[in-house]
Amino acid sequence: MAALSLVHQKMVENAIASRANLSCRRDYDIEEDSMDGVPLKSDPECYDDDGRIKRTGTVWTTSSHIITAVVGSGVLSLAWAIAQMGWIAGPAVMILFSIVTLYTSSFLADCYRTGDPTFGTRNYTFMDAVSSILGGYSVTFCGVVQYLNLFGSAIGYTIAASLSMMAIARSHCILSSSEGEKACHISSNRYMIGFGAMQIFFSQIPDFHNMWWLSIVAAVMSFTYSIIGLVLGTVKIAETGTIKGSLTGISIGTVTEAQKVWGVFQALGNIAFAYSYSFVLLEIQDTIKSPPSEVKTMKKAAKMSIAVTTTFYMLCGCIGYAAFGDSAPGNLLAGFGFHQLYWLIDIANAAIVIHLVGAYQVYAQPVFAFVEKEAAKRWPKIDKEFKISIPGLQPYNQNIFNLVWRTVFVIITTVISMMLPFFNDVLGVIGALGFWPLTVYFPVEMYILQKRIPKWSMRWICLELMSVVCLIVSIVAGLGSVVGVLIDLQKYKPFSSDY
Repeated sequence: MAALSLVHQKMVENAIASRANLSCRRDYDIEEDSMDGVPLKSDPECYDDDGRIKRTGTVWTTSSHIITAVVGSGVLSLAWAIAQMGWIAGPAVMILFSIVTLYTSSFLADCYRTGDPTFGTRNYTFMDAVSSILGGYSVTFCGVVQYLNLFGSAIGYTIAASLSMMAIARSHCILSSSEGEKACHISSNRYMIGFGAMQIFFSQIPDFHNMWWLSIVAAVMSFTYSIIGLVLGTVKIAETGTIKGSLTGISIGTVTEAQKVWGVFQALGNIAFAYSYSFVLLEIQDTIKSPPSEVKTMKKAAKMSIAVTTTFYMLCGCIGYAAFGDSAPGNLLAGFGFHQLYWLIDIANAAIVIHLVGAYQVYAQPVFAFVEKEAAKRWPKIDKEFKISIPGLQPYNQNIFNLVWRTVFVIITTVISMMLPFFNDVLGVIGALGFWPLTVYFPVEMYILQKRIPKWSMRWICLELMSVVCLIVSIVAGLGSVVGVLIDLQKYKPFSSDY
């Protein structure tokens, strides 16, 4: 109850802050940019040092954004990932990934401002930081990898949400059918389309600054289904009276040597995906108010968030593996089948869907912002808006280009999800694609330049060695996941998956 009251208190605080910012515009019956010939953007009560509307983000909202981005559908695959590696390597790899993510997140947080950490020029996005600090071909490489990763994450979340909606529908079908599970095969297409329809609506949220409330709701939902997964796993262990699993994971014989190797590689990709959020870190940091400096707030929020998520990951992964052993499913909740606590599983699946609505937006908003910024540069008149009147609410200004482009984006991700509904393999490919360049390479290289670390010094060697090791991990994880997708393509037909 105390936690819920704290959530309510913070939501009220942020709502008040948002209304205060909005009043900065409404208090003047003039254009936003000027007042009697004097730029309104210079008003320190309404605008930050860069002339943008004053930011209102706190440690709480920043942590909510991070948890929403990190604790996603990836948590459901961790029991399967540990099953590939066993009781020793599985938890060890998870802890290692969390340490690397926290370490490099602090590097990236320092890149929000170039020069002075308090008054330096702001880098609003990951690409802005790479452009101002590294420049050259690094910017193109970063852009391609980052936006492919964000695009792929939207696809992965659409697949995951549809699986949860299908599980709920199947549970009710089994309850009402006299033939039991045999009569309840459900296609994923309608659920992916339904999730896509929801995203078309939520995609009209203008930007990160306006979706703090959605991130808080999504973060609460992530804890809800994680706790339910823990409860169900614990119940299953209590029912059998045994802790399953082995020190080395799935044994050779149960699978071939090649399958074992590819499974371990794919598991690395899934764990990498579970910790990935660096490519939206600066976008999240750009919502933070100051003082204190944005760097201090982001580092504090990152420590809190990664500590919380790692604890949940270890509990969900280990308890799931203890409950199912080497037969742990790719989606933990799917492994319980039609359990006597079916209603609790339905609640967990509903929480996953609600969470993924927010998580999709956390990953899609940077893509929206990038395309709209570039479009505005090329076609200045594209920013035209029309006013929508909603009874009982303030009139809403809708940009036509944003409406069309964001709708097209959602439709494309939905169609691709219907063509490639492979949950674990898609997560592995996405995790492998983004882990090294976005979580390790660019933060490390920018940190070295920012701090002027001498080449071939011990610190420089350690940082570059960490980068090389993570590159190798990304390569093998990518190979394992691609092989998994190729194997799945032999068994599935596009637009015809069922559960």
